[in-house]
Amino acid sequence: MKDNFSRKINYMRISITDLCNLRCQYCMPEVGISNKKFHKDMLSFEEIITVVREAATLGINKIRITGGEPLVKKEIIKLIESIAKIDGIDDIAMTTNGLLLKKMAQDLKNAGLKRVNISIDSLKPNRFKEITRGGNLSDVLDGIQEAIRLNMTPLKLNTVVIGGFNEDEIEDFARLTIADNIDVRFIELMPVGEASKWAEERFLSNEEVRNRIGNLTAVSHETNGPAKYYSLPGARGRVGFINPVSSHFCGSCNRIRLTSDGRLKPCLHSNDEIDIISVIRNNPEKVKETLQFAIHAKPEKHYLYTNMHEIGERNMSEIGG
Repeated sequence: MKDNFSRKINYMRISITDLCNLRCQYCMPEVGISNKKFHKDMLSFEEIITVVREAATLGINKIRITGGEPLVKKEIIKLIESIAKIDGIDDIAMTTNGLLLKKMAQDLKNAGLKRVNISIDSLKPNRFKEITRGGNLSDVLDGIQEAIRLNMTPLKLNTVVIGGFNEDEIEDFARLTIADNIDVRFIELMPVGEASKWAEERFLSNEEVRNRIGNLTAVSHETNGPAKYYSLPGARGRVGFINPVSSHFCGSCNRIRLTSDGRLKPCLHSNDEIDIISVIRNNPEKVKETLQFAIHAKPEKHYLYTNMHEIGERNMSEIGG
């Protein structure tokens, strides 16, 4: 299905929980979610499957499971299995912090998960612990190696560059692409939720990041993906740059988001949300119609760092990124 700007929408990101086993500084308050919801206010896995089944009839064929941290949810394996059985869905991926990945990767792959993106913002144990407020870096590195062993590649590592914090690790991250089929993707810091308090003063453009790495050659990449890819000489993997602020990719955006509390978000950087949980529970025959409405509600572009931008009302952990 196409939106009002002739963009083909075939990708849905689904946040299955706002809970997480980390408290990353730009993502979630130190005390955790302040506006905690009751179980009844959240989508059940059965309701998520209902949405995906209807979305598939509209041309959605790519699903990404996000959180919070999706691997903290019980029955996650069964959810992946159920989505994989839906006609029309041919690609299921997940974004995770990787802490629980080593012990779960084999079951996830058997269930139908194709690929994982792992969020990791430092390769230094103490610094990683600081930015995540308690995370153990070795657990994440073990998860990365397990994903590589299972050939869940290209494995993508998502790194948010934060001025004055981890910018001295840019080259270290880029070098991870040399020996393994890993895509390291540098993501510009976005003024969303917790990060809106200090994003502007710590913002580092990906143009500067690319210049610091140097010696990169542009390579072909997925047309609809947000990253622009390059490679170091002789590298097996790629270095990617996702520039939501300095050079947005709105013109090729192919996605829509579903939050864990049952809201459709046509755009990550807008506070506009469409209630679908009430539709599922009261008028299930209108789920498809609601999805169509949300797709047509996608704006032409976002307005980050302009006078039209509204500060995000929810943290990234609540909307799935």
